[in-house]
Amino acid sequence: MTATHSTVGAAEPRAVIELFTSQGCSSCPPADKLAGELARDPSTIVMTLAVDYWDYLGWKDTLAIAGHTSRQRSYAKSRGDREVYTPQAVVNGVAHVIGSDKVAIERIIQETRKSAAPLTLPVSMSVAGDKLTVNVPAATDGQGQGEVWLCPTTKAVPVVIGRGENKGRTITYTNVVRRWMKLGEWTGKAETFTVPLASFQNGEIDSAAVVVQSGVASAPKVMLGAAQTGLR
Repeated sequence: MTATHSTVGAAEPRAVIELFTSQGCSSCPPADKLAGELARDPSTIVMTLAVDYWDYLGWKDTLAIAGHTSRQRSYAKSRGDREVYTPQAVVNGVAHVIGSDKVAIERIIQETRKSAAPLTLPVSMSVAGDKLTVNVPAATDGQGQGEVWLCPTTKAVPVVIGRGENKGRTITYTNVVRRWMKLGEWTGKAETFTVPLASFQNGEIDSAAVVVQSGVASAPKVMLGAAQTGLR
């Protein structure tokens, strides 16, 4: 493997946007397109989470992971509502809007930054040789609690949809999450996690995101910190 080095600085991103989408959802293509536009902003971390509950409509989503459906439902439970739909954008772990509504997404970003104070933890990632390293600093007051998750992603995945509501369309999905890898817990102290690239990288994975999120996987809450990097 050729030695490479890529570092994500500790600059604070302003938003993590998780787009819950499906290839079988006729309302989703505008949101999928918007995700690509939003991802061009380096201060915004966009992740596409394909769900599987529309597969019965005639087309099995080629990118869907059952865990994404569980995550979406866990968000609804954590918020105390029953809002599970596509396209749904969950912003900074605490609020949701229709994923194709750019104005609403920007409004919610601002609102969450005022009310929930997300992403104040300057997480960073670096890639050197055959390893990826995640650095999570200590909290300023030494107090904190969260889970650290690594999400291997693919920057752009074009899909030709053969059946269902989007039959005949070619849709490109942005920063597609391929799996979730729990690196550990963060308890307010500085932590460093090192992961061999070989443990998750394959021909499809060319990037990665990391999030430090309060709550637990079954009840996710505000995003405390996040970073992203390319792998090649």
